[in-house]
Amino acid sequence: MEKSRVLVVGGTGYIGRRIVRASLAQGHPTLVLMRPEIGLDIDKLQMLLSFKAQGARLVEASLDDQAGLVAAVAQADVVVSAMSGAHIRSHNLHLQRKLVEAIKEAGNVKRFIPSEFGMDPSRMRHALEPGRVTFDEKMEIRRAIEEANIPHTYVSANFFAAYFCPNLCQMRTLLPPKEKVHVYGDGNVKAIFVDEDDIATYTIKSIDDPRTLNKTIYIRPQENILTQNEVIAKWEKLSGKVLEKVHVPADEFLASMKGTDLANQVGVTHYYHFFYEGCLTNFEIGEDGAEATLLYPEVQYTRMDEYMKIYL
Repeated sequence: MEKSRVLVVGGTGYIGRRIVRASLAQGHPTLVLMRPEIGLDIDKLQMLLSFKAQGARLVEASLDDQAGLVAAVAQADVVVSAMSGAHIRSHNLHLQRKLVEAIKEAGNVKRFIPSEFGMDPSRMRHALEPGRVTFDEKMEIRRAIEEANIPHTYVSANFFAAYFCPNLCQMRTLLPPKEKVHVYGDGNVKAIFVDEDDIATYTIKSIDDPRTLNKTIYIRPQENILTQNEVIAKWEKLSGKVLEKVHVPADEFLASMKGTDLANQVGVTHYYHFFYEGCLTNFEIGEDGAEATLLYPEVQYTRMDEYMKIYL
């Protein structure tokens, strides 16, 4: 079967660069959108040139130039958006409306994967302010996709491991704690941790798969469905060091965001849903979804004790 031509938008981003590599590795003709606004960002330019050296084709187009964007989209069968939705980085989810319009106008795209890659926004209608903005924006994009009858797949990838695992789920740091660790509630709520390269691999595997058409795929590696206590125990075993556990009740945790900046407030509300409510694991996947590790058992996903070893 001929492999789909894949256009990656946001290919120099944190997950986008991995999607470009996964697309090339799986043999897809791969195009990467290069925005002329790149200006003097030498790191992004060199990354794009390295993709070109690996066989990707750079397509110059701006999200502010609809005709150019339509021309770029017209060259692909599948469009994958990896625009950032994290408030601690740049937050650009709303710009995908322009991409949806271009896909609609081009009329040739067989599959669109919008930038989601976290928890399922359709299950977060009850989310707290101000963090709910992320889910509301993702649902706006979903509505635009579905109203335009664009074939799609939504990817719910749960936790990017680097942001949640080596730091033992602590906020405002990416490094393992040295002496004490804050534990949310009793620390026994299950979450799902996924290696970022694995997220990209599963995403690209899904794009030509009829089983994932117009569905949400949930990436739930069985051995990476862990409580915070289990993650801490893995680190203690690896490091040979026992940490002091400081349990934080839910009301105290929510109160901690008072008077802090927006990015932190968004983070606190998201962490509340993750670690007190268990929003990643407190539901069954229905008929409108599928589980990636069951669809693609051949993928050897990374376990979290393996993932943490480089932090020793």
